Amino acid sequence: MPPEPGSFSPRRYSNDDSSRAEGGGRPAPSFGGRVPPHSVEAEESLLACCLIDGGDSVSACVEAKLTPEAFYDPGNRTIFEVLCEIYRAGHPVDPTVLAEELRKKNLLDAVGGLVRINQITDRIPTTAHRTYFLEQVRENALLRQLIGVATGAIEKCYQYQGGIEEFIDKVERDMFQVTQDRTNDSAREMKEPVKEATAVIAKMLERRGELTGVSSGFVDLDKMLFGFQKQEMTILAARPSMGKTSLALNFVEAAALPANPKKTPPVGVLLFSLEMGSSQIALRMLCSHARVNMQRLRDGFVGRDSEETSRLGRSAEALKAAPIMIDDSSSISIMEMRAKARRVAQKLRDKGGLGMIVVDYLQLVSGTDPKANREQQVAEISRGLKGMAKELHVPVIVLSQLNRASEKENRVPRLSDLRESGSIEQDADVVLMLARPKDADEKFQTAADSADLIVAKQRNGPVGEIKLTFLKDITRFENHIA
Repeated sequence: MPPEPGSFSPRRYSNDDSSRAEGGGRPAPSFGGRVPPHSVEAEESLLACCLIDGGDSVSACVEAKLTPEAFYDPGNRTIFEVLCEIYRAGHPVDPTVLAEELRKKNLLDAVGGLVRINQITDRIPTTAHRTYFLEQVRENALLRQLIGVATGAIEKCYQYQGGIEEFIDKVERDMFQVTQDRTNDSAREMKEPVKEATAVIAKMLERRGELTGVSSGFVDLDKMLFGFQKQEMTILAARPSMGKTSLALNFVEAAALPANPKKTPPVGVLLFSLEMGSSQIALRMLCSHARVNMQRLRDGFVGRDSEETSRLGRSAEALKAAPIMIDDSSSISIMEMRAKARRVAQKLRDKGGLGMIVVDYLQLVSGTDPKANREQQVAEISRGLKGMAKELHVPVIVLSQLNRASEKENRVPRLSDLRESGSIEQDADVVLMLARPKDADEKFQTAADSADLIVAKQRNGPVGEIKLTFLKDITRFENHIA
């Protein structure tokens, strides 16, 4: 999204523009006496984004395959290179650390000193237009590369001495070299995925019906899904107040605090809670795990020396030690979410690794372009969440809302009832729908003593319905006992 008029003016230098890049050093050589396309302002604004948000923008640049060579200004190029080194080392990305690292490398004066770093940091107030600046820098870098290749091809044409097929092939290879970084090298020989699939089959044969994924904590659901599978996006949808968050927290607990750790090892879980604060989440999980009525606790009916208090203490110790990370940012874009998940995965690498991600909930995630219509934003978010599951090799459980159609028509929810459903329905590997029981009163709007969990879609398995018991007093779902 372009910035507001008057706040930024990207410059592409033309024939009569003899300006030199700021920040020390000489700019890249000109072609035919003309200064190559570049925008020092866009470069500095992108660097400002990197310094403002503490690493998220650096992560976005790395994900977009932006290299230091994409910066035309030598000072900017050096600053970005050092920022990437700081990010990869896991150090905080901020102006103080940047200045210290540049000083250690004897490069601080070369880039313009502390004054230049402060000028860059103060260039923009927020990172709202980061995507725009990133695209400007990439676009100019690509144009400069194309100019270099095209100019070289012209010179070679004048010096051509025979062998037209070989000559054209060389020009094509040079052009391909420029464009190949714009696409991911994701094609793999068939033998690699077959080897992975064979390993999965071997596990299935060895375990004979045991879970191949992360346990949900519910016997009937695990029988249908064989656990939440790596690289799959699972949608958990329901109307408001039906218990989506409670069920999701049960999933988190089952993954990070399994009942039988020897049989089912705990895995690291990252919870993005866009609706509730981390302390509220912790309180709900604590009372649910300890099986303590939260309302009784709030009303003062739980004594200090009671058995309930003892259970709360034991649950608190267990949850403190559990590999659960909570991010309660109220406003977050899908790019920021992926960057944060990447960092958490790195942080948990020595503690068993990240095993599952939960997002509560999809409709609160922001698109990168606020001017795009909501359908386009949801499509981008849905694709991004699925991409996150594949990139980090973990199951991603995404909570979503249902529209009112099933309530109005007094029927069982279906896939088309997913709010803004098109892309969600398409991208999801599994769709779970939490619904009121068929025999519930028509006026029933909230979670009752039991619920139907409908497996409405599963790419690699059956669909059907599962009964769950809901314990209102402790906001907890459990296996249904007939």
